[in-house]
Amino acid sequence: MSLMGKYLTYALLALTLDLVWGYCGILSLGHAAFFSLGGYAMGMYLMRQIGPRGVYGNPVLPDFMVFLNWKELPWYWYGFDNPLFAIAMAALVPGLLALVFGWFAFRSRIKGVYFSIITQAMTYAAMLLFFRNETGFGGNNGFTDFKRILDLPIATPGTRITLFVITGCTLVGFYLLARAIVHSKYGRVLQAIRDAESRVMFTGYNPLAYKLSIWTLSAVMCAIAGALYVPQVGIINPSEMSPAASIEIAIWAAVGGRATLIGPIVGAFFVNGAKSWFTQALPEFWLYILGALFIMGLGMGGTPVDPAPAPRQAPGPGTAMPSTAACSTCCRQTPLCPTRTWPSAPTRSTGVGPLSCASPAWTSRLAATRSSKHACWRQALAVSWPTTAGSTPRARCSSSP
Repeated sequence: MSLMGKYLTYALLALTLDLVWGYCGILSLGHAAFFSLGGYAMGMYLMRQIGPRGVYGNPVLPDFMVFLNWKELPWYWYGFDNPLFAIAMAALVPGLLALVFGWFAFRSRIKGVYFSIITQAMTYAAMLLFFRNETGFGGNNGFTDFKRILDLPIATPGTRITLFVITGCTLVGFYLLARAIVHSKYGRVLQAIRDAESRVMFTGYNPLAYKLSIWTLSAVMCAIAGALYVPQVGIINPSEMSPAASIEIAIWAAVGGRATLIGPIVGAFFVNGAKSWFTQALPEFWLYILGALFIMGLGMGGTPVDPAPAPRQAPGPGTAMPSTAACSTCCRQTPLCPTRTWPSAPTRSTGVGPLSCASPAWTSRLAATRSSKHACWRQALAVSWPTTAGSTPRARCSSSP
């Protein structure tokens, strides 16, 4: 039961990564830090629950603090004898870290492999910090030897089953929440940012707000998974923040298939089940198998992208433009409009020369479309008109949620 409970928390972790990587194109190698911070918050509560039942019998200080000759409880341990406070801190502290980190990173327009590298560096720095004994988090041993949770023995079958059921319900709830997010207008904007962030900016959306919000939400969900992990496994230490742990999370999502939600959950179960078997039967080959799974996952389970639209003949002078009703129907039916639509533009007077996009007629039309609810009519990124009379105008539009 504890093993399956651990796999459920890993599935939660893979699901949270899929939200930012699969649907927003943000490959984070720092989710292990958020997972561990949530686990440490729960571990602090469980350590306070030991009380006089510890080896040294100190009712206030955990055993490792007594061993290290600490005289009093550090200020940041206050309140962790309350389970509600511990759960709140398990969500708020990683969420605040993600918010601050993401604000500076996304505001600086750091993305792609550079963002992955700095998230990995953040996780590694946190691991080195928690390895130090003077930080008050147990050093390299971390927290272990838990006795009770909510004044109930933590090792009894009834408690184990209860924790397993709570974790399973949390996974179902998070899956339904993620599904609702990705199928909403907000989710379609995230997918557009993943596919063409610059085009989303040109249509009037601010990618910073969308990326920062989904990044922070994913970190909070990840931390809750860590809080559920610790009482079932019985230990939390800085090795959970190792670079290998962060890369493994990405492998779960890649093997199961990004931008599918259910795929990373299956991938977490599959990879960890294979790890349990291979590390016993063929331990020397496991890392090679893990690398092969990652390569296969990237090669076969890529992010689904709408097919390129078929080219259409450019309309000549006087060609009727599509109606707003038809275009808005197209946008309602698909996250990214799969057909090219020609923006409405003022009629070009023959022989007058090019019609500039900065002309009063075009400016007023553009202002009207920005206030319109028909998203397809805001797709125009650039319109170039010929410099000689009688030529065919060219228009380039991009799909947008």
